Amino acid sequence: MQVIETLAQGLKRELKVVIPADEMETRMNERLAEVKDRVRINGFRPGKVPVAHLKKVYGKSIMADLVNEIVREKPTEILTSRGEKSATQPEVAMTEDEAEADKILKAEADFEFTLAYEIIPAIELKDATGIKVTREVVEIGEDEVNEQILRIAESARTYESKKGKAANGDRVTIDYLGKVDGVAFDGGKDEDAELVLGSNRFIPGFEEQLVGVKAGDEKTITVTFPADYPAANLAGKEATFDITVKDVAGAAPIEINDELAKKLGLESVDKLKEIVRGQIEGQYGSVTRQKVKRQLLDQLDELYQFETPERLVSAEFDNIWRQINTDLEQAGKTFADEDTTEEEARAEYRKLAERRVRLGLVLSEIGEKAGVQVTDDEMQRSLFEQLRQFPGQEKQILDYFKNTPGAAASLRAPLFEEKVVDHLLSEVSVTDKTVSKEALMAEDEAEDKPAKKAPAKKKAAAKAEAGEGEEAAAPKKKAPAKKKAADDSAE
Repeated sequence: MQVIETLAQGLKRELKVVIPADEMETRMNERLAEVKDRVRINGFRPGKVPVAHLKKVYGKSIMADLVNEIVREKPTEILTSRGEKSATQPEVAMTEDEAEADKILKAEADFEFTLAYEIIPAIELKDATGIKVTREVVEIGEDEVNEQILRIAESARTYESKKGKAANGDRVTIDYLGKVDGVAFDGGKDEDAELVLGSNRFIPGFEEQLVGVKAGDEKTITVTFPADYPAANLAGKEATFDITVKDVAGAAPIEINDELAKKLGLESVDKLKEIVRGQIEGQYGSVTRQKVKRQLLDQLDELYQFETPERLVSAEFDNIWRQINTDLEQAGKTFADEDTTEEEARAEYRKLAERRVRLGLVLSEIGEKAGVQVTDDEMQRSLFEQLRQFPGQEKQILDYFKNTPGAAASLRAPLFEEKVVDHLLSEVSVTDKTVSKEALMAEDEAEDKPAKKAPAKKKAAAKAEAGEGEEAAAPKKKAPAKKKAADDSAE
């Protein structure tokens, strides 16, 4: 077998692989010898079929199998011998000429194919001890814990019917029918809808007009849907709602005590406070982690500058760009609405894709050199988390991860990255700084520095670099209905 390099430009490589006809014929004859004793051909005793006849009957099919095996196995072997890693699956090209292909299958011509790929660049790891990050920490006070408990307790709050007019904080039970230009619209009708006045669950102006109603009242109110309302047929439209008030109920007082804890399924108020404090610590800890990781990645980005594989960048850009356009479409916006152009947005997100690919390669190299491993138990826990998020679909999810190539890698990649980040944080200088919760939750100034306003997904895409997930492009305001009705209207 000959391997001839025909292109070496930057990270791009192209190889011509030639396997002589006589070598292919030798391999075919070896396969024929293996099957000789097993085949059954009329007119011949088992094991007595002449090789020449076997070749005539089975030669082409065996040669086709050999070609497929070579194309499947040789690229990895060739790259390993060259000490190269391909950024993506190498592209294999063979002759498309039927006459030439027939000669190859008859072992009358050399088998030639080309490999085209991009190599992963060699990355020289740099000393990370000079990296300095600040870990913002929030001290959680008793008042904050109690405030959170009060919000949780709202779900367990009881209401008692009362006589007289409804005030803010009261719960009204209503039937309603919404109309635009006198015509009822989908999702604008409900019966026995419960609404706590002042909760701001419904569109602006709706709840305020119900203050002062009494059980048995019938009333028509007029409201205007917000201009950015997710249902395009309602956005910015004036609507009327015919309302029948069925009940007005006052809220029972909430007290933070053992009785409340028991309503929530816990044995004592101390246990309730312990759990709530842990939840708050987890929420703040997640934001702290995100900000520390962002600082770490920003400094790694400054340390490492090298050419990135074009195919990886293009794939990453396509993922980002697809999400951007989906978010703009859902928000009913254009690039002009975001104070930019499609061309400028493409250039900006292309840079983001390059950064993400480069940092991914750096983290991978650091993790490999440090011996970072993702254990089977960690993979199992990650899979269980996926199952927990989709109750009733466990079998489909398990089948997906079992049968889909690369699916397991999608679980492993974020786990591996977080473990590499942990490894780096053990090496770099980390300084704790106590801050207010407002300061912790404030967005990084660096996210607001682009010359033009970011398109719908700018900040979310940037945060995704640090594993921060994505945030909605445009907050949705709820329809004047129960949640289901609001969802129906949005459709």
